[in-house]
Amino acid sequence: MILSSTSDAVTTLTLSRPPVNAICEEWVRAFDAKLDELTNGPPCTVLHIRSEQKVFCAGADLKEVGAHMGAPDGADRMYAYVAGIQRLYARIERLPQVTLAEIGGAAMGGGLELALACDLRIAAAEAKLGLPEARLGLIPGAGGTQRLTRLCGPATAARIILSAEILDGTAARALGVVHWAVPLAELAQRAAEIARGIADLPAAALAASKACIAVAAHGDRGGYTDELEFTRTLLNQAETRQRVGAFLASPVQSLMQTKNGAAR
Repeated sequence: MILSSTSDAVTTLTLSRPPVNAICEEWVRAFDAKLDELTNGPPCTVLHIRSEQKVFCAGADLKEVGAHMGAPDGADRMYAYVAGIQRLYARIERLPQVTLAEIGGAAMGGGLELALACDLRIAAAEAKLGLPEARLGLIPGAGGTQRLTRLCGPATAARIILSAEILDGTAARALGVVHWAVPLAELAQRAAEIARGIADLPAAALAASKACIAVAAHGDRGGYTDELEFTRTLLNQAETRQRVGAFLASPVQSLMQTKNGAAR
């Protein structure tokens, strides 16, 4: 269902549940197991989530949803099903690693909610993205209403959710749903370049930055103290001191100092 590989501090999780990577309870358990491996496995700075199918993830497994809905306690079963997906996505959001979703095809409903739980998103210009739950009398209940609103603001979130609008990758980029949109033929290479570039940065600094961004995004308390405390911690790390020292000794930095001195 989910394939994994790690190279140069980038762990790639490849969704592989034909034909559309539908989300079932077994899929959620398999994903959780892969995150357990991430915690206990080789050093990893970036988690790159992609698909080997024509779609990224088409959302809920309709057969499983039908079985839940048809049971006498259908509402309770569906509640538990959605809660399980929500817990998984919250876990992804809390990872210290930088998470990148590579969206090569349709990302609908729970599939887009998976991408929204990631820090960064790159989509093919031709991809289709949407939260169409309102068409079924439901809501994007696996975090979609909350994350899309925090990401794009209430006006854009209302447009996408309340109209059940389907966006292509280019429109999603214009609205801020994804960070990059490129032609499908260029997507895999560009996503790999982004992942490798981030993996070259210090993991501790990235994790601290993520934590501070999360505080600011939730808006329930100030993050300035967090910034100071993480700065103190990072300044005591050998890698930070080495990188700062190398920067201060670089010819470019010396040239800038000379120019600044001349300006004064």
